[in-house]
Amino acid sequence: MESQRGRRRRLRGTVAAAAVATLLTASFAALPSYAADEELVVNGGFEDGTTGWFVNDGNATDAGVLSTTDDAFSGAAAALTTERATTGSGPMQDLSGLVQAGEAYELSARIRYDAADAPATKEFFATMHYGGSSYTNLVSVVATKGQWALMEGTFTIPAAQDVTTARLFFETPWTANPSADPGTHLMDFTLDDVSVVGAPPPPPASRTIEVLGKVPGEHNPLVSHKFGADGFGFVEDGRVYMYLTNDTQGYAPDPVTGISPQINYGDINQITLISSEDLVNWTDHGEIQVAGPDGVAPFTNNSWAPGFAKKVVDGVEKYFLYYANGGGSSNVLTGESPLGPWASERTSTLVNASTPGVEGVAWPFDPAPFVDDDGTGYLYFGGGPASTSMPAAERFNNPKNIRAIELGDDMVSTTGSAVVVDAPVAFEAAHVFEREGIYYLSYSSHFGGSDFGGNQTPLPGYPGGGQIGYMMSDDPMTWPKETYAGVLFPNQSQFFGAGTGGNNHQSVFELDGKFYFTYHAPTLNKRINGNTTQGYRSPHIQELTFDEDGTIQQVVGDFAGPEQVRDLDPYRVIEAETFAWQQGLATAKVEGGSAQFGDGAPNLVVRDVDDGDWSALSSVDLGADGAGSVTARVKPLVEGGRIEVRLDDRTAPVVGTIPLDTAVGEWAEITAELDGATGVRDVYFTFSGPAGQDLVEVDTWQFAPAEAGASVDLSVTAEARCVAGKAYLAVRATNDDAAAVDVVLSTPYGSRVFTEVAPGKGAYQSFPARTASVPAGVASVTGTSTLDGEEVTTTFETPFEAAGCS
Repeated sequence: MESQRGRRRRLRGTVAAAAVATLLTASFAALPSYAADEELVVNGGFEDGTTGWFVNDGNATDAGVLSTTDDAFSGAAAALTTERATTGSGPMQDLSGLVQAGEAYELSARIRYDAADAPATKEFFATMHYGGSSYTNLVSVVATKGQWALMEGTFTIPAAQDVTTARLFFETPWTANPSADPGTHLMDFTLDDVSVVGAPPPPPASRTIEVLGKVPGEHNPLVSHKFGADGFGFVEDGRVYMYLTNDTQGYAPDPVTGISPQINYGDINQITLISSEDLVNWTDHGEIQVAGPDGVAPFTNNSWAPGFAKKVVDGVEKYFLYYANGGGSSNVLTGESPLGPWASERTSTLVNASTPGVEGVAWPFDPAPFVDDDGTGYLYFGGGPASTSMPAAERFNNPKNIRAIELGDDMVSTTGSAVVVDAPVAFEAAHVFEREGIYYLSYSSHFGGSDFGGNQTPLPGYPGGGQIGYMMSDDPMTWPKETYAGVLFPNQSQFFGAGTGGNNHQSVFELDGKFYFTYHAPTLNKRINGNTTQGYRSPHIQELTFDEDGTIQQVVGDFAGPEQVRDLDPYRVIEAETFAWQQGLATAKVEGGSAQFGDGAPNLVVRDVDDGDWSALSSVDLGADGAGSVTARVKPLVEGGRIEVRLDDRTAPVVGTIPLDTAVGEWAEITAELDGATGVRDVYFTFSGPAGQDLVEVDTWQFAPAEAGASVDLSVTAEARCVAGKAYLAVRATNDDAAAVDVVLSTPYGSRVFTEVAPGKGAYQSFPARTASVPAGVASVTGTSTLDGEEVTTTFETPFEAAGCS
């Protein structure tokens, strides 16, 4: 049947609120449209056998045999139903997910029966089974025996109808005991040319975050293309690995408003992993499927609040990923590296209500491991409502809901009984680190209420609601209330404003001799839709500093974040999903290992790349001679796309263009020459191509150094000296080349030109400062010579120290 086809369009992306509109702009782009009148039935003419069809099995008594016959109304085949056990035993196709409530559909089909003992006419129904006992007859026809009948009509699914299940089947009118007269009720029949035309549900809204969620120059939040909470930092070989609760798992923005429903923590069963060697450029390693039916530990349901540790067990380096199985227990996975692969050595949870010493802990969750210098492992966990057996004031001020326990040598078992951590106003999120022989335990404080003896005022110095307090001890298993040291971090709403409150979760790690504090805040969520956030949190870092007595200086949260600890080396493979900043991009896992991190690590690519999207790397050390080219491993998705390379700003001049001119849908490496890519620069990749289409997937970047040109070889020194109480600056340049060199000595106190300085000879000048002192500075020496027939000039900048001559 030919149908008239219409088109609808919907907006792709999210709608940004105006609260931070001066900094942020939401991107709106048209998604590919979908047909308003589409054929929803698969293989309606049965030319592909019974593919897509089966006999209705909605009730235990339904049964029949479905086959094909060449006695068709049109084409070469039709469906024949025989041996029907009930009136509902007829051909069925599952339309779940294809139809939507409130929409109208056109249905047509051809039906015929010709059994000798069948009545002269018989009514047939097309019926929808919505699950359970919910059946609706959609369209009917009275057929004449031996003749093809046309069933044709329009039906509308009620707006309130649940269409989670929607299965279409063909039947004869119901009767309680059809087997009493099978000729009348259970005749064989043939079905052909089935069609249901209408509007399917629109595709799910894009989960790609289109706003500018991390402004260039800012280092918080760490990533802006996805969410992540409860960050736990682990350092190995100069790289920080951040394990996060996968808040993105529940993110589902409305296609029109761009606003997602409130986060549902009960759905989270994955851990997100990112890493960085400089605290600004973060690589996305994707998600670890921890729990649920397809998880590494399928006996657990959730994966919240990860913790991470490393230990040598039986001579083998092993890595341990701890996580909360909801509020009721905690568990651990074992990895071969910080990036996995992962396995479960346990078949039951590590910590639960049966663990010795857990009595009185409502939530044995939020597991945080700590391995001491002697190799002993500890686990800190717990939280939730205080025991009702306590007096109200104690429930509020000292709820005793956190525990510490020693781990077995294998790190996947516990030893002995858990001990009480008497953290003031404690709620959850215990974490321990060590510095200069002092153990620090930080935690998140509660908000009061009936779970903690009613609303009260905390004791003087104790934390307020939703703050991070900390304790100091000389023993990792001893935490009386007297070890409380103060508030480490106030509530994040104090720094990021309306919509960013709530409890927090933190960790501390050490990198290059400095300590850093991790926390989360819904700053990206706020930048998407303003002050009303839905609980989607993002990771942040601040440097942690200490007073001389070991106490911690209170942390101030900000968007500036930590300083970049080292420049990025571009002369190696870089995963394209490494971002300092980006806008409009998403990532996805693909088959195979990582080009940068090895075959055992997951590989991701950048996807959902549209015209105008971009990414950037911060402080890339291209070197004095610079990069001559960059190679991208890409899979073009359309013709006419390109990637432009820019320096320091996404609107800066283009220094190189990668044309996406290889075969569409095929992976290829494309190299672009670069012009002027020198020094330490921010490198931007901007994407251009046909509007409204995904342009490309990108796997890796790799820069190649420019070929070094000829240069003049001089040895240069500069020194401030004193002669008779007067200051002078002495500058010498020695010609180490095989040809004569013209030399220019330039200083703050004058300059001098020397021509034709012979090989091995020098140019020297002592410049009077005409003062009694010389401050530190730089002398500049330029050498010019003819090398291989070309005139070459090389400049040398030589620092000198200050000198005082009085």
